[in-house]
Amino acid sequence: MRKHYLYLSLLLVGIWSCNKKDDPTPNPQSDEVKDAIYSSMEEWYYWNQELPTKPNPKDFSTNEEFLEAIKFKPLDRFSYLTTQEDFNNAFVGRNAGHGFGFAFDANERLYLTFVFDQSPAGKDGWQRGWEITQINGKPITEYKTSTGGYDFKLGGPDPGITNTFTFKLPDETTTTRSNTKAEYQSNSVLHKSVIDLSGKKVGYWVYNSFKATAGLTPTRSNEVQESFEYFIAEDIDDLIIDLRYNGGGSVAVAEQLANYLIQSANRVNIMYTNKLNYLKTSLEKEVKFNKIGNLNLDRIVFITSRGTASASELVINSLDPFFDLTLIGDNTFGKPVGSFPLSSYTPTLKNNDVELVPITFALANSKGKADYFDGFTADFLVGDTPQFNWGSENDLRLLSALQFLEGGSINSRIINSYYRPEWEMIDQFKGLQQEFPAY
Repeated sequence: MRKHYLYLSLLLVGIWSCNKKDDPTPNPQSDEVKDAIYSSMEEWYYWNQELPTKPNPKDFSTNEEFLEAIKFKPLDRFSYLTTQEDFNNAFVGRNAGHGFGFAFDANERLYLTFVFDQSPAGKDGWQRGWEITQINGKPITEYKTSTGGYDFKLGGPDPGITNTFTFKLPDETTTTRSNTKAEYQSNSVLHKSVIDLSGKKVGYWVYNSFKATAGLTPTRSNEVQESFEYFIAEDIDDLIIDLRYNGGGSVAVAEQLANYLIQSANRVNIMYTNKLNYLKTSLEKEVKFNKIGNLNLDRIVFITSRGTASASELVINSLDPFFDLTLIGDNTFGKPVGSFPLSSYTPTLKNNDVELVPITFALANSKGKADYFDGFTADFLVGDTPQFNWGSENDLRLLSALQFLEGGSINSRIINSYYRPEWEMIDQFKGLQQEFPAY
């Protein structure tokens, strides 16, 4: 009967979609949409018992203002609204923009931190380690705001917007490049290599975000698979996973990564459990490891920062009971909760192209650890050095990881040089863009 009902539903949808004259005109900011946002939160929101009495939708000019008024503060820094297309594109790496990230060094000089290969910036040859000295003819200091942050006024992600950047290159020469935003497919793996360390092979993997490869069932990433097939073939002894700019992404891809990393002896242990609100306890689940490949490591070093969030923290938390884990860099962001989009459950949202992505579940590892809203504390605080390209041993965070793996400690000079930037790229974004931060 369920199958017949499904087929009938699809038939009715098909007939209805043919009658275009009967289709309502979308009105995303209507009171009806705000009503649907509230009712969806009542049903699915992890903190639904903390919702305030429903505000009058007429008091809010935008859905974003309405959602902000009903979120559970201070814990909910994460629920957001977007469009269905933008949500789906982000999780498979379909982007629009210039295609790069940036960060300040200890002297508040601005550098490119990563560049996506197929983006407009990547096709123009931009690289991590280039110092940005001017944007659209103005020095960086002119973009500083009264709050201590920066607003570089690069415009939205829409294709066709052009900005001009002046760079100082590592060889001390300068170059000015005009770059026009466009649609592109982003890569998640920024770097992978194997480093010889006193006769041992150390894998080094820089992973930018947990994005799935479009069209694959079950959901997974070809980039993750190719990377770990490489490390397995190289027969590495230790692994450094660099998540310093990884704001999260797909839980399914996080599971895929954890299944490559878990030891064979722990292949059937609990990876994580999720908890939903009191109305949805029947949907709660316990996810167990399902070992992939024959990588069998005892210890892993993670390079982290305040930009390390969500699915990145899920991997760290899930592996912690089974590994000797060491975190080097800075404390992570602190997101022990997750989301899934609700438009498919709410016709009003779907018909108006409003994607509501509130916090819907909390995550715990096999030991029950679930409360890390302040992030995971780094074992060794080491400042970022974005002036050096990936794989350079002048990069203090990579150098620190190698020193730790070799001798169990880190040079005190490096520790004493630690700094925490007042403003980081993750501060520039909210919602969906904060999970996949790039310009």
